[in-house]
Formats: sequence, C-alpha cells, structure tokens
Amino acid sequence: METGAGELHLMSFTIMQYTVYSPSAPLSPYVKYYWTLEDSHPGNRERIFPDGCMELIFHYGDLFKKYFNFIDAHNQPRSFIHGQLKGFIEVKSTGKIGVFSVRFKPDGLSAFLPMGIDELAENVVSVHDLWGPPGRTLEAKMVEASSSLERIKIIEEFLISHLQTRRDQSIHYCVQTILSGQHPPSIEMLSKEVNLGRRQLERKFVSTVGLSPKFLTRIVRFQNTLQCIERNPMDPLTGIAYSGGFFDQSHFIRDFKEFTGLSPKQYFTAKLEFAKQLAAE
Repeated sequence: METGAGELHLMSFTIMQYTVYSPSAPLSPYVKYYWTLEDSHPGNRERIFPDGCMELIFHYGDLFKKYFNFIDAHNQPRSFIHGQLKGFIEVKSTGKIGVFSVRFKPDGLSAFLPMGIDELAENVVSVHDLWGPPGRTLEAKMVEASSSLERIKIIEEFLISHLQTRRDQSIHYCVQTILSGQHPPSIEMLSKEVNLGRRQLERKFVSTVGLSPKFLTRIVRFQNTLQCIERNPMDPLTGIAYSGGFFDQSHFIRDFKEFTGLSPKQYFTAKLEFAKQLAAE
C-alpha cells in the first residue's frame, strides 16, 4: 500500500467496517495510512494500546467517550490529536460510529505542527486549538464530506499546505533503526552514529516523536510481541516473548501489563476486537 491515495484495504468484523487507505506520495514520508470505522449502532467499550504513532481523529458520526479509572468518562472533541500514549486508554461510541483518522508515522506529525510534539504529552488537543480558524474550517469540511475519498482529498490538501519543516534526518534515522529490528542498538550507539550527544539526541527525539528513544523501543518490542500472539496464538508465551525481542518472560509480562492493563493470559480471553484486529495487521 505504497501508491496513491484512495488505494484501500477493507475488513469487517462483527458489524463494524474498518477500512485503510494509503496516503499520496508527497505525504507518504509522514503518514502511515488513513483509516475509517463505521457502524450504524454503538459498539462495545474498546481498549487502545500504545503503538508509537499519533493520530488526527475526526468524528463524523456520534462522539466517543474516553474513560478514566475505568469509570469516569467524558466525550472526546469532534476532531482532535491525541498525544503519544504511554499506557492503554478505553473508549466507547455513544451512538452511530463514523470515524476518520490520519495515523502518522512516529516522527511524522511534527512536520505539520507549530510546536514540539512533547507539548502534547498524553493530552487530547482539538484541531481548532492547534490550527485556529483553519482548523475549524477543516473540521467542518471533514464532518460534512459525503465519502472517505472526499475526506482524503480535504485532509491531504490541508496537510500539504501546513507542511512547514524539513525532516530532522538524524531523528528519522534513529526512528527507522528502532522500527527496523527486534534488537535495536543502544542509545549510546545511536548517539554515536548520528554524531549527537546522548542528552541532545534524547531532547530532539522527545520534541519530534513525543517519547524517548528508550520508551519507543519498549513500545515497538511490545507491538512485535502482540503481533506474534495474534499470528501464532498456540505458541508458548516464553517463545513469544523471545520472538518479540524480550530477554526473559518476566520482563515481557511486566511490559505487557503496563501497556494493556492485562496479563497475557487475560488478553487471550478479553473482548478486544478492534485492538486485536490492529495487532494482527
């Protein structure tokens, strides 16, 4: 899915329809893909896990609630960016589901924002708070659009017009190195390879990605393991842990609980349809 916008991958589970679209060539260095989720009825409460990618979300259906401490909840904005996740969150639709999302690559979003990614932290920031009146206009267009392809055209025109900085190649190299293997080099080695001091590298990395190199490495390792579980559910946990890049099972279980709120055994029986579908991609 590396060609023009509009190429899609569609899958349905239960009643919801989840569709993935590729970005156009000018945006492919920054955008991983676009996705939509649609259903005529409210869905179950879903748990979202960290994956190192930030998203720009538009609700053209009814709003979703985000839960805190499993009980308290408030409605998400109509359109927003969510800062990097360091742990799981829970959301639930309040009615008819219609969601359009831009999933950015780990260092992709920073090219479109007037501030460092670290300022978003784990917060939810509305589109009009980020981009002012142009953001309000964008939200209205995205909500009123009649199709996913129309929304892609609208968002791509907006993003291209707001592409304001050249990519920091040293940080991009570090991100790609972390994403490329199960056993990435140490931060000290990355610092040496990009000719930056460790503190300078970490500061630039957090400002661009929203996470430290070490934390992104942990998330990538966790996601590798999650994919192993979904693709080979009958494999023993010890083998899955090693395949995902962990050195021992206890470390694997500790990180798994931190990122999902569940033990690996609980995960197998939990009703996490959307999260498990994403993990299996």
